[in-house]
Amino acid sequence: MNVEAIRKDFPMFENKSKKGFDLVYFDNAATTFKPNAVIQAVTDYYTKYSVNAHRGDYELSYQVDTLYESVRDTVASFINCDRKEVVFTSGTSLALNQIAYGYAQKILKEGDVVISDEAEHASNYLPWMHACETNKAKLEFIELDEHGCVSIEKFKQAMHDRVKIVSLAHVTNVMGCTIDVKEICKIAHSYGAIVVIDGAQSAPHMKVDMRDLDCDFFAFSAHKLCGPTGSGVLYGKYELLEEMDPLMLGGGSNARYDMCGNLLMKNPPYKFESGTPAIEATLGLKAAIEYITSIGIENIQSYESDLRAYMISEMKKLDNVIIYNEKSDSGIVTFNIKDVFSQDAATYFSDKGISLRSGQHCAKLLMDFLDTPSTLRASLYFYNTKEEVDYFIEVCSQITPETFLDVFF
Repeated sequence: MNVEAIRKDFPMFENKSKKGFDLVYFDNAATTFKPNAVIQAVTDYYTKYSVNAHRGDYELSYQVDTLYESVRDTVASFINCDRKEVVFTSGTSLALNQIAYGYAQKILKEGDVVISDEAEHASNYLPWMHACETNKAKLEFIELDEHGCVSIEKFKQAMHDRVKIVSLAHVTNVMGCTIDVKEICKIAHSYGAIVVIDGAQSAPHMKVDMRDLDCDFFAFSAHKLCGPTGSGVLYGKYELLEEMDPLMLGGGSNARYDMCGNLLMKNPPYKFESGTPAIEATLGLKAAIEYITSIGIENIQSYESDLRAYMISEMKKLDNVIIYNEKSDSGIVTFNIKDVFSQDAATYFSDKGISLRSGQHCAKLLMDFLDTPSTLRASLYFYNTKEEVDYFIEVCSQITPETFLDVFF
């Protein structure tokens, strides 16, 4: 994989920081840069089409309909499912809320259980908390192992006959732990439970195959795999999509209705897609998937794994760094600088041209497990380089409470 050639596809790398440093972007778990192909796809919509989808009987509208629906085929191929199981959303958060409100609140009864864990993103915790409160069900947690991950052993211990829904991240956004989705689905299904997978941090970095994993729902966002913001995907097994109620109602999702209150919804996936969609973002999603596919998802995963291993090995040589997820196998590295508040350290990194994340990363429950109020997070992607890691290590080595005071006070 020619990373230097790949970087030329991303206009953002032409930028420098205000102090003239080259931009080092290590916040890819939050969002990723967009290649020219994606930018062009969005621009093409506005300059060549710029009309609505599924609304007109004129030529331009037909062309947009065709382009828009072709994205469903691209996504279906990317995750190996049927096109009618692909629902377009604004992103992972909306998809998870759709499942919690449209499916969980419909089927959960008093005494039923939803299980998750403390390492989940808020978008995969708060909707379930609300659904359980509304239906008088119970939200239970799988005990994390010593690495802050969900192991099969711990999962087995958490399962019981009252569990109706299991909702977990394929790769957690702070600890970077990858769960064995296929085995978890096998176990959960033996209890009659359905499995919801937050794929926001997995779909951009590894092959995800719905037929192989056998999860019941899976969600991911375009903007974390080089696509635009405002676009995402909810996969659902078709029979579950038929059972699930839409979160929103409006134009495009219904077949007919009348003044007597009779309403007939369209079949999935269209019954979940009310209103004017983010057409340009959805077309950008297609361009992003095609771009990722051209590089090779296996190549991306292998490269990130090697780069992370190098970063960890170099960070371990520093005596001022605490690493919280050394054993994880994703591109996420969560750490702190000893005796320096994470946001202050992030400001120092930014001053040197390095963009990374600080805080609780929408995973507030996890901070008790880590025994720290907040952390730093460096998250890698296939366009990051060994040279950037070397520079990052150099800046890491400079940060101590004393040097921080010297710089800011």
